[in-house]
Parts: sequence; structure tokens; C-alpha cells
Amino acid sequence: MANVNKIFLIGNLTRDPQLSYLPSQKAVVDFGLATNRTWTGQDGQKKEQVCFVDCRAFGKQAETLNKYMTKGKSIFIEGRLDFDQWTAQDGSKKSKHRVTVENFQFLGSAGAGGTGGSGSPNSGSPDQGASYDEGKPDDDIPF
Repeated sequence: MANVNKIFLIGNLTRDPQLSYLPSQKAVVDFGLATNRTWTGQDGQKKEQVCFVDCRAFGKQAETLNKYMTKGKSIFIEGRLDFDQWTAQDGSKKSKHRVTVENFQFLGSAGAGGTGGSGSPNSGSPDQGASYDEGKPDDDIPF
């Protein structure tokens, strides 16, 4: 049976990216993303739902995201859904889903609308629609 684990999200960062490094000195960046869904209910009222998603990127992608992105900026994310489990300091079991970024495209400043297009991260500012795809698997991912 075939399996697929692919996530596509467009949203705005809910906080500034937090850059850190693995013991192997590979860059890791964590950030939050908010996506919105709007619809009209049976009562005719417009409704909106916000979904908050934790995201993580590695290597050059992490450094690029940390350099150009800040809270409120729009981005397109392509990645996979991962499930993290750990034991907290109090001994309780914790878990959560997170999107591991495999590709992204800057869409512009919050409220300014995206310009689309593509290019490399060095082809202009993120507000000009730059995109990034490392194109190779990461062997240093810690899970």
C-alpha cells in the first residue's frame, strides 16, 4: 500500500524564528505559522477558524528563514508531518505534531499580499517572492 506524507501551508509567522544548532553544528530553526479558514455557516454568518502549526527547518533553509522572516510575514511551506514524543521533567509523557519544512517560498510582508514568482534566496528580498528548495535529504535530522 502506498503512503504519502506531504503538507502544503500558506500562512503568517506567529513569532520570530528561533535559530539553534545541533551538536553536529547543523542549523535548526523553529517557528509558528497561522493559517486561516473562512466559510459561511448554515445561518448565513461568515465564520473564521485559525489553525496554529509548529514548523521546523534544517541547514541552509534554517539560516535563510532566520535571516529573512519575522513575525507576521507570509510564507508558503511544503513539508512533511512529524510526530515528536518526549518525557517532561516531571516525568509525564508529551507529544505533538510538527511540520518539517522541505521547501518554502516567501510571499511578502503581512498585509501586503504576495508577489508570487520564484528564485533563489539570494535573488532579492523575501518580499519579491524568493523560494528555496535544498533538494536533498538531511541525514542529521535528530529523529
